[in-house]
Amino acid sequence: MDHEALRVPRGSVSGTEATGSALPGPPAPARMARFGESFRQRVLLTIDTEEEFDWNAPFTREQHGLEHVAAIPRFQALCEEIGAHPVYLVDWPIAGDAQAVEIIGDAVRRGTAEIGMQLHPWVNPPFEEALCPRNSFAGNLPHALEAEKLARLRDRIEAAFGQAPIIYRAGRYGVGPNTAGLLKANDIRIDSSVRSLFDYSHQGGPDFSRHPAAPYWIDEERALLELPLTSVYTGPLRTLGPQLHRAQRHIPHFFAAFSHSGLLERIALTPEGVNAEEALRGLDAALDAGLPLIVLSLHSPSLAPGHTPYVKSPQDVAELHDWMRRIYARLAARGVRSARMRDVLRAVDLG
Repeated sequence: MDHEALRVPRGSVSGTEATGSALPGPPAPARMARFGESFRQRVLLTIDTEEEFDWNAPFTREQHGLEHVAAIPRFQALCEEIGAHPVYLVDWPIAGDAQAVEIIGDAVRRGTAEIGMQLHPWVNPPFEEALCPRNSFAGNLPHALEAEKLARLRDRIEAAFGQAPIIYRAGRYGVGPNTAGLLKANDIRIDSSVRSLFDYSHQGGPDFSRHPAAPYWIDEERALLELPLTSVYTGPLRTLGPQLHRAQRHIPHFFAAFSHSGLLERIALTPEGVNAEEALRGLDAALDAGLPLIVLSLHSPSLAPGHTPYVKSPQDVAELHDWMRRIYARLAARGVRSARMRDVLRAVDLG
C-alpha cells in the first residue's frame, strides 16, 4: 500500500508539470550516475525523522507529538547490530527537540549514523501559505517561500547537530521546479525525494511513475545527485507496470487484479505496508537487475506503536525490527554492504 496516499486530498488540485529539469521530471539517459568498480552494490537506510500526526486529518501547524523519539535508541542499537548506518532526515520539530537532538547527535558523533534534512512545510516557518493538500508539497510553494523554509531548516539543523546536512528529502516527496536550484544554493549535494514508480499528481504532487530507481544527476553540472527510494516491478508483466498503473487512474482497483494474481507487483522497499517476504522479492529483483544502490526508507513514528497506520501494537514494532534483520541478512548473503554519504560521493563518477 502507498502510505502517502492514505491522506485524503481535500478539494480539486492539479499536478505540477515538469519543466525540463530532472526535478520533478525524469532524467535523460546521459544523466544516469556511474560508480567506480569498488563500489559494487550498496544499501542506504533513510529515516524520515518527523513529528507524529494524524495522517488522515487536515494539516495543522500545532497538533503533533514527539513521543516516539524515546524509541529511537532501541532502533539505533538494532541498526548497529545488523550493520546498518541510518541517515536521519530530520524536520523542523525534530531539530528543535532536545531529546531527539541528543539521541541522534550521539549516533552521529560516534559515526554510526548520519544527519540529513526533510521539509514538512506545514510545520516549518515562515508560515505564509494556506494549509491545504497542495501546499503540503513544498515544491508547489512560491520560490521565495520554499527557499526561506529550506534555508531556515538547514540552519536549524546545523545549529542543533554541529554540522550542515548534505542530503535532503522533501516531505511527501514534494519536489518542484525550483527545488534543485534551492538545494544547490544551500550546499546540498544529494536529493532523495524521488519515489520511483509512484504518482502523486492526483493530490497535487509530482509524478514519479516514469522515474528510474537508479541514481542519476539532476543537473548538467553534476553538482546534485538524486538517490531515488527503491521501488521495483516484479512478475511476468513487470515491463508493463507504468502503463497499467496509469490505467488505474480511470479504472479503480485495476492494478490490484494483476497484483493478486502474481502477474505484476509493485514493491517498495519499506517495512511500512510491505511484509518481509514481499520486500525480499523486491530486493532480489533490484539486485538481480544490477541496481547499484538500494535505498530503504521508513518514518520514525513507526518505531513506536500507535503513530502510523502500519505500527499499531508492540507486536507490529517487533515485526518491523524482524523485517530489518531479514533484509540485512539477505543483503549480507549477497555481499551488499551499507553505504554512507561519503562512500556514495567518493565513488560516483564526475566525468
